[in-house]
Amino acid sequence: MTDPVLTEELIAAHGLKPDEYARILDIIGREPTFTELGIFSAMWNEHCSYKSSKKWLRTLPTSGPQVICGPGENAGVVDIGDGQAVIFKMESHNHPSYIEPYQGAATGVGGILRDVFTMGARPIAAMNALSFGEPGHPKTAHLVQGVVEGVGGYGNAFGVPTVGGEVRFHAAYNGNCLVNAFAAGLADADKIFYSAASGVGMPVVYLGAKTGRDGVGGATMASAEFDDTIEEKRPTVQVGDPFTEKRLLEACLELMASGAVISIQDMGAAGLTCSAVEMGDKGGLGIKLQLDDVPQREAGMTAYEMMLSESQERMLMVLNPALEDVARAIFEKWDLDFAIVGETIPEDRFLILHGNAVKADLPLSKLSSSAPEYDRPWVETPAAAELGEVPEISALDGLRALIGAPSYAHKAWVWEQYDSQVMADTLRTPGLGAGIVRVHGSEKALAFTSDVTPRYVKANPFEGGKQAVAEAYRNLCAVGARPLASTDNLNFGNPEKPEVMGQFVGAIKGIGAACAALDMPIVSGNVSLYNETDGRAILPTPTIGAVGLIDHVDEIIAGLPEDGDLALVIGATAGHLGQSALLTEAFGIEGGDAPAVDLEAERRHGEFLRANRALVKAASDLSDGGLALAAFEMAEGAGLGVTLEAGDIATLFGEDQARYLIACSFDQAEALMVAAGQAGVHLETVGRFGGDTVRFGQESAALAELSAEYRGAFARAVFGGAA
Repeated sequence: MTDPVLTEELIAAHGLKPDEYARILDIIGREPTFTELGIFSAMWNEHCSYKSSKKWLRTLPTSGPQVICGPGENAGVVDIGDGQAVIFKMESHNHPSYIEPYQGAATGVGGILRDVFTMGARPIAAMNALSFGEPGHPKTAHLVQGVVEGVGGYGNAFGVPTVGGEVRFHAAYNGNCLVNAFAAGLADADKIFYSAASGVGMPVVYLGAKTGRDGVGGATMASAEFDDTIEEKRPTVQVGDPFTEKRLLEACLELMASGAVISIQDMGAAGLTCSAVEMGDKGGLGIKLQLDDVPQREAGMTAYEMMLSESQERMLMVLNPALEDVARAIFEKWDLDFAIVGETIPEDRFLILHGNAVKADLPLSKLSSSAPEYDRPWVETPAAAELGEVPEISALDGLRALIGAPSYAHKAWVWEQYDSQVMADTLRTPGLGAGIVRVHGSEKALAFTSDVTPRYVKANPFEGGKQAVAEAYRNLCAVGARPLASTDNLNFGNPEKPEVMGQFVGAIKGIGAACAALDMPIVSGNVSLYNETDGRAILPTPTIGAVGLIDHVDEIIAGLPEDGDLALVIGATAGHLGQSALLTEAFGIEGGDAPAVDLEAERRHGEFLRANRALVKAASDLSDGGLALAAFEMAEGAGLGVTLEAGDIATLFGEDQARYLIACSFDQAEALMVAAGQAGVHLETVGRFGGDTVRFGQESAALAELSAEYRGAFARAVFGGAA
């Protein structure tokens, strides 16, 4: 097949700007072949190169005594004691999920699981953070249905518990939903596998499923805005097979135990291209590939298609040649392909052969570490205008506005489609805060959460970035976990627009400040830019995934309030209503500033709660919806009513930070008051749990009535009640 002529239109279709193409010509001293153009396009696009974000990502705190491996590998690695490590990462699959929701979400789950087990870890937990458009938008129900089924279909079949996440709705996501997938696994701390190739003349081995044409150009598509040609992009979406991935997991872990692996890399974005280049670049070696030996499931595939295919369930490995027979036998036993497709070479070359022809011959180091890096112009987000007068609403009508909105309604429709109990180590299922999984065979447990409030980030990127980390910190502390580390999934619009880049920079500064203050370094992550359709950007959505350690399962705070328990709040309430959930859902108002985040108070209050966990039956952080929503959710989960003494809107629905709602007995409350006085922590009694009525000040309503509204609102809002 003859290569097409490289026209300006074809180069632009590969996401390369004229100056970037000129740079390619300077590097190789000639016009690239079509395959070489595809390779440069894949390696230099935003999704793989982080060319607009690297400058700012370097400012994030990424180290600490608990960190074994920070950003730069497939996932982050954190020490949890006893010779064990937790390996975790969060990554986006936004563009594919908008085009083809089931496969887009499913392969997002599959990809993040491979990132974890590529490093030698057995996956133990998954989460997902989903953002959709308005419930009434023509595409929303279709996207919700497809994405949730895709997440559940892949994760359930693979056999990993989905233990948490978040689902939000906002008009800004009408043209670009967000699907952020998180996975965590366990490994021995001295048996971590990395991707840097080593040794000259070592076999490069293709492992897993066969290569097809699905996903060709997927990474480049993920680095572009959407427009009215969206349907043409459907072939760039990958197709997943969780049963093949399960076999790949078992084969890889067995292979790693055999000693045959020198280095290993998941074939994710940009497939064979990115995995080979990253392995060679990290090891300071070249790579030679013979594409005739690549297992293929379709006839007549070109070098371009094979190099850019994003077919799923594939790995690339540098093999210890003395153990080739052992390694091959393992993969044959698991009915997976095992093919030597190349070798490491001493020269700085990426040499691609197909048939009797050289299809690419490029300086390998220039494809990865020498990719373009931009200092994009940015403008600081203007200070938010004053909130102004808040419309009047009764306290219970305010609660009804929240529990009737799909962003805050009970999410059982979503998480009941996920298997949260597979592997039998899940100690806390979705719907009650951070998920908790026992470290198998021990008394330790790990807690997982995912958090961000995009309204805050849009109004005030710095405080919003801080708040995302602070809320993750609180969610971990609320179950008794000591926060260990974070991963980020930074979802923004077009970075070539200075106002969007300003949102990104402000959020990064806030995230960095909070991670440093709360000892939650960023150990892995993903940047997803160009989340726009027809020039309209999503809300800035820098999702923070975080992991915490519980030394003994007896120390978990995971109970429910009991009849007669007191409701207390740790932290002072000033009644901040700017950018609050109440104003958004009840009045459609997104005005005022985001709440300020006092990081010293966050740390002090979190440490106080953990230190006094024996006196606390149940705890929840206070965030969206403030005290009113948290108290209702805690009470409703226990099948109890609740009485809050306050009746004013600001106290009930204000979203001041660094606060927790806790439930405890009278005697426990007395002891907590003494401890709070000694620690200099503000603690006040705000009400009582019990009965069958929800009462705010002088207003009351039957718990049964509110519970029915809360539990049915999601399906009614999204599917008209017929999900």
